[in-house]
Amino acid sequence: MIDLAVDVRGLNKSFGPRHVVRDVSIQVGRGRITGFLGPNGSGKTTTLRMLCGLLTPDSGEGRVLGLDFRRDAEAVKRQTGYMTQKFSLYEDLSIEENLAFVARVHELDRRRERIQESLDRLGLSARRKQLAGSLSGGWKQRLALAASVMHEPKLLLLDEPTAGVDPKARREFWDEIHALSAGGLTVMVSTHYMDEAERCHDIAYIAYGKLMARGTAGAVIADSGLITFRAEGAGADRLADELAAKPGVIMAAPFGAALHVSGVDRAALEAAIAPYRRPPLSWTEVAPTLEDVFIRLMSQSSDNFQ
Repeated sequence: MIDLAVDVRGLNKSFGPRHVVRDVSIQVGRGRITGFLGPNGSGKTTTLRMLCGLLTPDSGEGRVLGLDFRRDAEAVKRQTGYMTQKFSLYEDLSIEENLAFVARVHELDRRRERIQESLDRLGLSARRKQLAGSLSGGWKQRLALAASVMHEPKLLLLDEPTAGVDPKARREFWDEIHALSAGGLTVMVSTHYMDEAERCHDIAYIAYGKLMARGTAGAVIADSGLITFRAEGAGADRLADELAAKPGVIMAAPFGAALHVSGVDRAALEAAIAPYRRPPLSWTEVAPTLEDVFIRLMSQSSDNFQ
């Protein structure tokens, strides 16, 4: 039996007339990294905030870290680390001063030792006296992560943590997340990056308040039922709009100079691309990508702003 860190059912949350989260149920095993994906405004952040006690759901039940996530919200908060998308530490304090402040807020023992451990682990020791406001995006990210795990939480929530960060810093960040997960920390992370989704143990796709797909990246792709053909050659990418209007084509999207055309009815899809199977274009059937699947899922959902 899987040891679950998160096991909640029927989550709902509305803000005025907007039903932001609709009957979302989700389970996450301890020590797993679960990616939350979906369009902007789809309820990802709201869901994370409800799970850790920062927002009260309109309805829903279940347990987070073995606790009733509604009744014991304060206890859940104390065992959760939360890294917001926007840098939320004090820019006029140094790295070391920010960590000292966080240690006092959490009333931690061995504060100097813990601060030094955090500085060493995230490679911040040489910059300990540098003001947080003068740091680049990647270094701010490291500081925010250090502050989020300083109190040794059991659950870590990351809200688009690598937005605007360079590829090297992103890779180093994910290496650290996997190291934390290997130590038993459960991580839930919202992201728009497909390569980051593939770094997660499993993913959850939320579109406008509804959970539409759940499982490993491979399982989500397999369950989509998509059939995808890739066109290469001069002008292939410029045919997206024309092919998207054809019967049997669910989506047609440029990938660089190439084109991905997808559908779920093989006969109809092959009939749609048949007139284009001529030089200079060459066609091959390929496995759908996560991006193909997510574009398909977006097309099946309705924007809850409308």
